[in-house]
Amino acid sequence: MTAPPLDGSHDIRALMGHLPHRYPFLLVDRILECREQKTVVALKNVTYNEWFFPGHFPDDPVMPGVLILEAMAQASSVVVNAILGGRGEEISYYLAGIEKARFRGIVRPGDSLRLTSTLIRRVHDIWKFEATAHVADEIVVEAVFLCATKTQFPR
Repeated sequence: MTAPPLDGSHDIRALMGHLPHRYPFLLVDRILECREQKTVVALKNVTYNEWFFPGHFPDDPVMPGVLILEAMAQASSVVVNAILGGRGEEISYYLAGIEKARFRGIVRPGDSLRLTSTLIRRVHDIWKFEATAHVADEIVVEAVFLCATKTQFPR
């Protein structure tokens, strides 16, 4: 059975039908758009209650860059899920590489992180995405991701 389409009007339960992640590692709150099974625009509302803030610069809380990259990769997986037509828990999707990652700003509690990811190439089970993370109109992170579905990583 396929997960329901995401168009920004669905709640977190619909999103969880597309992603296998759960608290504390579900780093996407809403899919705003999924265009032509190629581009996804997602939202992560960053709150002071996040599990990482007490230990990551407690006097000057900053969202860790690796978690911003993880959120971008999770958003990208929605495109893979849409193309493969499955539910999030049925598709194993792994981060296989990060290229050209640039951190251009800081993400703090209270920020809304807009994640945009576009599929630029697929070769068998390897997927390549260009992605950005914005706070307001400012790019805070940009990167190119290589991702793989389960068949590329034998145990």
